[in-house]
Amino acid sequence: MRPFELTAPATVAAAIAAPGTYLAGGTTLVDLMKLNVLTPDQVLDINDLPLRGIDTRDGLRIGALERMADVAAHPGVYPVISRALLASASQQLRNMASIGGNLLQRTRCGYFRDIATPCGKRVPGSGCSAITGASRMHAVLGTSEKCVATHASDLAVALVALDAAVVLAGADGARTVPLADFYRLPGDTPEVENELRPGELVTEVVVPRLDFAARSTYVKVRDRASYEFALCSAAVALDVRDSRIVDARVAAGGVATVPWRLPAVEEALRGAPATVESFEAAASVAADGAQPLADNGYKVPLLRRTVVRALIEVSRA
Repeated sequence: MRPFELTAPATVAAAIAAPGTYLAGGTTLVDLMKLNVLTPDQVLDINDLPLRGIDTRDGLRIGALERMADVAAHPGVYPVISRALLASASQQLRNMASIGGNLLQRTRCGYFRDIATPCGKRVPGSGCSAITGASRMHAVLGTSEKCVATHASDLAVALVALDAAVVLAGADGARTVPLADFYRLPGDTPEVENELRPGELVTEVVVPRLDFAARSTYVKVRDRASYEFALCSAAVALDVRDSRIVDARVAAGGVATVPWRLPAVEEALRGAPATVESFEAAASVAADGAQPLADNGYKVPLLRRTVVRALIEVSRA
């Protein structure tokens, strides 16, 4: 780790005005600083800023500095959000990690974290080692010839399924960006991961009211049951009336470069009976457009099966 200067701005305005890298829980930033993947000269500890609170009076509003464990345990949080959080990291990390930091965490691609290997996300224009290297954990959707790294956040998958947005504060004031539009596909610029402008700070997550999200779940498939990132995951909410699906929200993680909404699956579910056969038919299009590499072709059928598993689970809740 390289030397850096640590300061603690007292207000949001002071944090926005000061140059530097924001530190909340530190569960991603400090790791990457130790590896010299990130080498900021100025680090701004924002933990004293007034960016906390969970409001469930009309939908859901979550302060960016709320800890993952506290949000997961809150009784007014939709099940899909709580389960995504509880499937993340370890209890110790959930006690430390912030909601805003979770949404901004960097990929766990081994090439990104190894400064001895080329990575266009870390060093623009240097290429993508995973394309011809070890690709078992990498994305099959939303990829480009510049990057195939998966997005790491479980929470983001659940929030994208629920049409959530993030509130950003910057020098020009506050703005609200739908989370589905916040994350950028890698394209030719994999180093640009989201819509944050220089100096902007995530202050809040806003989830619109969705009554049928009370019937929702998050299914995560991974190599081990704890402290492991997703090979594939599915966030699902269903509105079922008289054994027929009126509406659905479905998104996937672990298979794409961004949290991956599945509108074609949602459309296939609407109006269908809530049966395993309907779930399998809808999930058959979940991996449309996938571009597997040498080691990750298994994610195509795994995505379909994971979506079906989540749909079955939530339909029986």
